[in-house]
Amino acid sequence: MPDVMFTGPEGRLEGRYHQSKEERAPIALILHPHPQYGGTMNHKVVFSLFHVFVNRGFSVLRFNTRGVGRSQGRFDNGMGELSDAAAALDWLQGMNADAKSCWIAGYSFGAWIGMQLLMRRPEIDCFVSVAPPANSYDFAFLAPCPSSGLIVGAEKDEVVPQADIQKLVARLSLQKGITVESRTIKGANHFFHDSLDKLAVDVDKYVAKSLLNPPGRATSNKEP
Repeated sequence: MPDVMFTGPEGRLEGRYHQSKEERAPIALILHPHPQYGGTMNHKVVFSLFHVFVNRGFSVLRFNTRGVGRSQGRFDNGMGELSDAAAALDWLQGMNADAKSCWIAGYSFGAWIGMQLLMRRPEIDCFVSVAPPANSYDFAFLAPCPSSGLIVGAEKDEVVPQADIQKLVARLSLQKGITVESRTIKGANHFFHDSLDKLAVDVDKYVAKSLLNPPGRATSNKEP
């Protein structure tokens, strides 16, 4: 997979990109955890998600937000990172103008950024959020959630209690026209030590099923 550099709001952003050989292949953008706690595009959960989508025939981009690795700029408490994610999606779409669908996936802090991007970009068809930090970040902006997706939690998560994730799932599931599925990886902690294979299997099953039978979208929220 080639290294790529593309223009972000505060300078160049560093990424790793896989171009599918399939015509009109779907695209997926993968977002990393909190950069101030060691989160990068090479985090093992991000790497695992990346390869789930690669193996399903997607064109996939993972990248470092501002100030991480060779990406220029400084950490901006979420707002700048959201702008970086939007720039990354622009670049990915520019490389795949005829993609038949668009997905976003994020882990922890990256899940929070990804869900915000979902609200701002009507072309995103589906999402995967792994260990979304529902206890420490506000997800009230998902009112309502515009697209179907999968939320994955860890049974023994010491950072994000399962109760908070399930509250988020329950609230999002009230939205008509979409389906928010949830999975809990038994025995896993927040970092999915010794549980990456289980995580990859559950995400892959959801992706495979959704490619065969695309989930619903809240069309009223997808209008300009």
